[in-house]
Amino acid sequence: MTSYSLSDFDFPLPPELIAQHPAPERSASRLLDGRGALPVDRVFRELPQLLAPGDLLVFNDTRVIKARLHGEKPTGGSVEALVERVLGGHEVLAHLRASKSPRPGTTVRFADAFDAEVLGRDGVDGSLFHLRFPDDPFVLLERHGHVPLPPYITHEDAAEDVERYQTVFAARPGAVAAPTASLHFDAGVLAALDARGVKRAAVTLHVGAGTFQPVRAENLDEHRMHRERWEVDAATVEAIRETRARGGRIVAAGTTTLRALESAAIGGALEAGAGDTDLFIRPGFEFRVVDLLVTNFHLPKSTLLMLVSAFTGFEHMHALYRHAVEARYRFFSYGDAMLLERRA
Repeated sequence: MTSYSLSDFDFPLPPELIAQHPAPERSASRLLDGRGALPVDRVFRELPQLLAPGDLLVFNDTRVIKARLHGEKPTGGSVEALVERVLGGHEVLAHLRASKSPRPGTTVRFADAFDAEVLGRDGVDGSLFHLRFPDDPFVLLERHGHVPLPPYITHEDAAEDVERYQTVFAARPGAVAAPTASLHFDAGVLAALDARGVKRAAVTLHVGAGTFQPVRAENLDEHRMHRERWEVDAATVEAIRETRARGGRIVAAGTTTLRALESAAIGGALEAGAGDTDLFIRPGFEFRVVDLLVTNFHLPKSTLLMLVSAFTGFEHMHALYRHAVEARYRFFSYGDAMLLERRA
């Protein structure tokens, strides 16, 4: 088996191809059909016709929370918080950016509206701060927070982002980044899928800020993956079993959906369950569930690019990305999509 290092997943990307705003219509985005030997340029609303009656399309139903907060310490120093996870008892884990890290017992005033107490540090490497809010964090974030746009989107969040950095079927709050492949689906595409006879199911994976964490180790064995919460319920497991029985294919809407499904099958058979996953999918990974993948274009040297390489083949991935750059596809969260088939 070929051994890959970080530099194998680099590619030249003109910065002007990084989409700063969504397409005027969700399903008007471009779709690169990468199932065959040669790429085919399409529009996203064509997707239903590329799937077969009896296929099962699985979505991630997470909902992006307004996780970014601006505040200040008692000394007057500014603080920016990105809430990573909401715990019980009005407590959260958050990334804090400040000129000097606040100590346990410090009170931070957020949005000039409420005070949060710093309880200490948490996380595998101590990078997260444990905070206690005075009320339900989901309520406070919705009222005072900002849309946590990715670091490569340079504008401040606006009304457009509140609507468009959220899927039309978002249901379960907890993500700090959108499952971006699903941002292309709208009512028209969903209706066309139903008319086509494509079934639907859902999983939950609350996307964390670690999804944007760069890989710094050239030796991929040294990279430590971030952890994200997932849940696959019995109804989705049964829908997948029924799809397999009738000869249908499992189509994952996005890498987050794929990671949830493959995490639930890591023991060998797909089982309903929930937990935290740090699954690192790279070339050589044995896929057990997903046959087709709808995904956006990912950052150079990212774990998501490695996942795509594992799914569709290393050389094929590079060929598709070269075509996407030459054909001026739009990249990353607000960019265009691609459709891939799993290759042995």
